[in-house]
Amino acid sequence: MRRVRWAALCAVLLAACTSGHAGRTSPASTASVAPADAPLPSVGCTAPRVDAGDAQLTITSSGAARTYFRHVPPAYDGTTAMPLVLDFHGYAEGADLHRTTSGLGPFGDAHGFVTLTPQGAGAVALWDTALGGTDLRFVGDLLDEAERTLCIDQRRVFATGYSNGAFLASSIACQYADRIAAIAPVAGVSDVPGCAPARPVPVVAFHGTADPFVAYDGGFGPAVADLPAPDGSGRTLGQLGVASTGNGRPPVPDIMAKWAALDGCGSGAPVQQELAPDVSHFTYPCPAGVGVELYRVNGGGHTWPGSRFTMQIANVVGSTTTTIDADTVMWAFFQAHPRLG
Repeated sequence: MRRVRWAALCAVLLAACTSGHAGRTSPASTASVAPADAPLPSVGCTAPRVDAGDAQLTITSSGAARTYFRHVPPAYDGTTAMPLVLDFHGYAEGADLHRTTSGLGPFGDAHGFVTLTPQGAGAVALWDTALGGTDLRFVGDLLDEAERTLCIDQRRVFATGYSNGAFLASSIACQYADRIAAIAPVAGVSDVPGCAPARPVPVVAFHGTADPFVAYDGGFGPAVADLPAPDGSGRTLGQLGVASTGNGRPPVPDIMAKWAALDGCGSGAPVQQELAPDVSHFTYPCPAGVGVELYRVNGGGHTWPGSRFTMQIANVVGSTTTTIDADTVMWAFFQAHPRLG
């Protein structure tokens, strides 16, 4: 029982201690011009077809073997370009457990997209979220591999993640804006130092106001002290003297305002809509084709909205809302925001 509880605790760690369209005709010609959001097939559309289902695969990145899980839906035929979702686990959670947390593989079966769930490195699986770092290079190598071996729509490549994985998804939007269409950080949207995306990257984020790990009002929460040290020594972050507050992490609303500024949105306050007593939806005034949105879960914990798994460990992570389902919300947002550049 203690081992199960520790596994559940590890599953929620935040960041590593250092995050149908119509065609159109040219007015000068009767030749057909593809719409700006038409699928952009990858070279993998001419590669041998892969089978639907799950596979655990390995690639070499920065001289090291890196693993990931690939989930291909039944509708995949190897010739029709399909959207791709990269799904990143939280610190110490690991890719296999995170597949249960997010449920994006089965969700992709029903909605027609491929899901890749990479594994972090180290004795305690985590992500280095620094721009230009080893894990960001791994992401680029993984995208290359996916586009080479799978029939992927390069206009519809998206990233999401939980906690430390959400921090990484934020960094991915900064470094790979030319390849990632939109991101959906869950319980960990991040203000990335040095972020200067090559194009506006739409962002939809989810965060609970009672998150005990990544505090909504800024800093880390008190539960961080009980999490395992990244060196695998068996010590906790508290024993290493990691502060639970005052680490310089801004409040979530400030981080979202920063993303709105990076994406060229207006400086006005976001429009607030109360979806239910426990969920508030904030929409920032952005140009057409760009979106910055926050789903604030009032009283919500360090959880994935709608996840049955995080519901089962409420004593560790706090309350999981059922008012919204993160998979459903992010997929609708992704569908509305293909990469046009």
